[in-house]
Amino acid sequence: MDRRTFISTGVAAGAAAVTATSSSVLGAEEKQPAPGKFKLGYAPSLGVFKEHAGTDPIEQIKFMADQGFTAIFDNGLMRKPPELQKKIAAELAKHEMQMGPFVLYADFGTESMVTGKKEDRDMLVNRVKEGVEVAKRTNCKWALMVPGRYNQRTDWGYQTANVVDTMKACAEACEGSEMVIVLEPLNKLNHPGLFLTKMPQAYQICNAVDHPACKIVDDVYHQQITEGDLIRNIDKAYDQIAAFHLGDNPGRREPGTGEINFKNIFKHLYKKGYKGVLCMEHGRSKKGKEGEKALIEAYREADSFEV
Repeated sequence: MDRRTFISTGVAAGAAAVTATSSSVLGAEEKQPAPGKFKLGYAPSLGVFKEHAGTDPIEQIKFMADQGFTAIFDNGLMRKPPELQKKIAAELAKHEMQMGPFVLYADFGTESMVTGKKEDRDMLVNRVKEGVEVAKRTNCKWALMVPGRYNQRTDWGYQTANVVDTMKACAEACEGSEMVIVLEPLNKLNHPGLFLTKMPQAYQICNAVDHPACKIVDDVYHQQITEGDLIRNIDKAYDQIAAFHLGDNPGRREPGTGEINFKNIFKHLYKKGYKGVLCMEHGRSKKGKEGEKALIEAYREADSFEV
């Protein structure tokens, strides 16, 4: 899965300052009072603060906390060694930070859920069981799945029924844990041929599965391309949405670089009482440390809505 990353620092006029300074990995000339926490759980990805925090994920988490972030996400968490997973979880706990969804299964080249074949279903259930162990080690509540490609020779209704049956089996495999599978609709422009593309479609599947371990991750970048009407779709599907992905369109970069009014969306989510994670799954409009600063300032601006 192509997951572009980005990085940021915490320089923001008007933010409530605290006495803590930036992580010790910064040079003395970089240290300055860190801003207050963001209103919502915007989550940078591990690996995006290399310019300021280096490559150590623990130092990156410290840096994120210093900048006011209350969450992170790591699509590749499942591939990390178990001991590192535990260290990441311990550091997040120190800072009272959440971990957003990690990628559990996302094969864009396979008809993995639409076939109804027992071998496909068994493979996915076993994958879920592996993910449950990762979730236990990391205290992560959410794991992302993509249903794969659609079949051109099978009626759409039969394919939908197969996806529902597969997700029922996967959700049942989560029982006894706190892990929730989140299904992600993806746009046809960047990912042609995939089965799941729209919020109403994901909502229909989750309602049919009818299990607390089967929910939606609403990627506003993908949905702006696919159907727009972002706030109305958030409201209609809200009881089945467990997490969000962010990225402006066009370009899939930070807020303010495209056509999406993130300040209004964030205000709307805040007023709805949303307490979950918003994974900052996008690139940057600028490179280097200046790009990091531009990114954090973009989120400070989008987060500056009145409450």
